Amino acid sequence: MVSTDNLCMSCMRDIGSAKQCPYCGYHTDSAQISPYLPVRTVIANRYLVGKLLDYNGEGATYIGWDLIDRKAVNIREFIPEGISTRTTADPTLRVMPGSEMIFRDCLQSFNELWNKLLRLQGLAALICVTDIVEAFGTLYAIHDHVEGVTLREYLLTSKTGCVSWNKALGILLPILSTLGTLHSSGIIHRGISPSTLLIGKDGKVRITGFSIWQARTARSDLNAQLYPGYSAVEQYGFEGQQGPWTDVYAFGAVLYRTLIGSDPIDATERVTNDRLMVPGRVAETLPNFVINGLINSLQILPEDRTRTIDQLRAELSGNPEAVAPRSELYSKNIAPVINEPAEKPKAPAKKPVSGKKQKERSVALKAAGISIAAGLLVFLLLVFTVFRDDFGIGTKEETSTSVTQSNNAQYIPVPDFYGKSYLDVQSNPVFTSLYNFEVQYTYSDTVGSGYIVNQSIAANTQVIEGTTITLYVSKGKEKVTLPAEIIGQDYDTVYDRLVSLGFEVERKDVEDEDGDYEDNEVISASPMQGNAYDKGTKVTLKVYKAPETTEDTSFDIGTPWDEPESTDTNNEMPTYDYPYPTDHGPEESTEDTQINEEIY
Repeated sequence: MVSTDNLCMSCMRDIGSAKQCPYCGYHTDSAQISPYLPVRTVIANRYLVGKLLDYNGEGATYIGWDLIDRKAVNIREFIPEGISTRTTADPTLRVMPGSEMIFRDCLQSFNELWNKLLRLQGLAALICVTDIVEAFGTLYAIHDHVEGVTLREYLLTSKTGCVSWNKALGILLPILSTLGTLHSSGIIHRGISPSTLLIGKDGKVRITGFSIWQARTARSDLNAQLYPGYSAVEQYGFEGQQGPWTDVYAFGAVLYRTLIGSDPIDATERVTNDRLMVPGRVAETLPNFVINGLINSLQILPEDRTRTIDQLRAELSGNPEAVAPRSELYSKNIAPVINEPAEKPKAPAKKPVSGKKQKERSVALKAAGISIAAGLLVFLLLVFTVFRDDFGIGTKEETSTSVTQSNNAQYIPVPDFYGKSYLDVQSNPVFTSLYNFEVQYTYSDTVGSGYIVNQSIAANTQVIEGTTITLYVSKGKEKVTLPAEIIGQDYDTVYDRLVSLGFEVERKDVEDEDGDYEDNEVISASPMQGNAYDKGTKVTLKVYKAPETTEDTSFDIGTPWDEPESTDTNNEMPTYDYPYPTDHGPEESTEDTQINEEIY
């Protein structure tokens, strides 16, 4: 029986008394980042907490060990960022003052979500949830730990970064069936992406990465975790419009990435400039119904999109009744082919007109022309007489005064767009009628993704109607990947690299350590290497420091010539005064040093 004392807290394998895991490289002294549970914390007298695997605005996921069933598990902890905290001395979760109601509502959503998943055990493409427990003032959901790689990692291992339609169908078809069941049970995932689809060593694909809706919607009380290119536009700020079609968009984006080899353009960019296309080289290899299915699932507006998973499955199966009526409508918005000239549309054929009808049409046109000309003449007369002042027409002096007044009337103040949803601004008919907008996306540590952090013209500035304003929209916190190959490297080299990437580095020297280490060698790092973290995250490096020795091991290279110079003028042998570095003389030149070493 495996002793928990010998378990690696990163992969849950037996490593005996070793300090560093030979399987995953995890060091037993690695610290967990705050405010997450320290390794080897026991939850509900049953689940041993291991290394932190990932976290978002809703909570954290740890690898763990089931002390009763003696197996590895994943532990999902509800620890909402920004509204809760804990100290290193006490694992009990504390709610920030004023956030009690938000915490309670989100905790209820967490409990409902995982209880629904608990009742859905047995689905082939779903993680197996086994338990939900309460401890330390919060809730924990337990599900089986599955070893494998994400779909993103799997695709990156292929030469082209993508796979054929037949292979993609085998990978993703089980996902469609499971998603349909989830929707029937009232669960909308809102985070389907290549990073949340896991391909296990058994070859099965499973949906992971479940979170409550508050953590997958930009305008909510939690920091939103959205997946650029895969999150639907309604997740960035529109309320009350999420549903099964939200996961349809994400699945279509995953299918696009799997077949094309690149991430789709983010929905927020497609709102103003939709350039999403299927490359011609790929389109030639795909059945038309697959292209139509992609087009239908990736429509920007929810009401234009395929509404259900069943409908999407029918479209991807080539069902004519499901595809034909929709492809004609949607092909206007997503081009099916790139790098190929578009065929000029043919004008519809006109029906021949009889002689009598042609004559009647001619008379009608002439009458209409006369009426328009007469109306225009009357309008001009009124402009230059009755409504002369209203149109600013008069003498040169009058005209100058009138234009000045007109220009003054056209100046309008610029609103303060800071903190507003970019999509709300873009969909506001008042704003779009008064101003032209350009958008630039930037990272922000304080403003959520999809919200405006700055504007090119300051608020309350008077501008002419139609002025162009550049809005700077947040992409959320900038993420940087902690390199995976820093263990065993020289600390100074690692420090320079991490600082250049944007990490904060903390050094901890270790002298008493088992193993064959060089002085200044990095022997462990925390948090986990190879994962992406917010820019500015603190990385703790444990560095081996060779113990100081009292034995004098210095070697005086000037020893053979330490004897004083001879003062005997009768001595015919020459004396030497070599400028080797000593405690009494100046440093030698490079050239002299090389000569002296050769003599020595």
